[in-house]
Amino acid sequence: MSMRQRGFSLIELMVTVVILVLLVLAAVPSIGTWLDNTRIRNQGDSLIGGLQAARAEAVRTNQNVSLWLVTSTSTPGALDDTCVLSNTSASWVTSVASPASHCAGWQTTSPALIFSSRAMGGDNARVSVKAWQSDGTTAATSVTFNGFGRVSGSTPIAKIELDGTGGATYRKLTVLVSSSGSVSMCDPAVTSSTDPRKCP
Repeated sequence: MSMRQRGFSLIELMVTVVILVLLVLAAVPSIGTWLDNTRIRNQGDSLIGGLQAARAEAVRTNQNVSLWLVTSTSTPGALDDTCVLSNTSASWVTSVASPASHCAGWQTTSPALIFSSRAMGGDNARVSVKAWQSDGTTAATSVTFNGFGRVSGSTPIAKIELDGTGGATYRKLTVLVSSSGSVSMCDPAVTSSTDPRKCP
């Protein structure tokens, strides 16, 4: 007795392809939102890294070291000598003095004495950044740490809000800098008092 071999019919194959296309179309918006949420998280991690680097350098050298939020006026998302201070940029520089107009390279002498920097361009332009003083309404562009690792000065960054710019509902995050110099990230959408992601 011979076994009859049977493959897929054209109709079965077309139904399978249609189902796959529908699944992919359903997943595309979720993938886009996930990528944007990942960009927001990466920006937050970068800012925390810069803040911790500035604080560590202040303690190591026993001098005031600041993290400055900067943006380039000629090439947004890059660090060059057209940079200006901005409370809406995720690009940052850690230095002793203001790096405005001196962001192009590592400076070992005045005016900036730059220790580290990070330019946030490309896809990261899809992330909205807003830095505020402790009142939550006054813009701030820098935070200074003293030799003890504590925040000094009267107008430091106390909060940096991160959000997406694409119009969808994104997972907003907030980077907090306490007066003691500790840095943390929280989720303003979390309301449960037992959830460690809740903003204070």
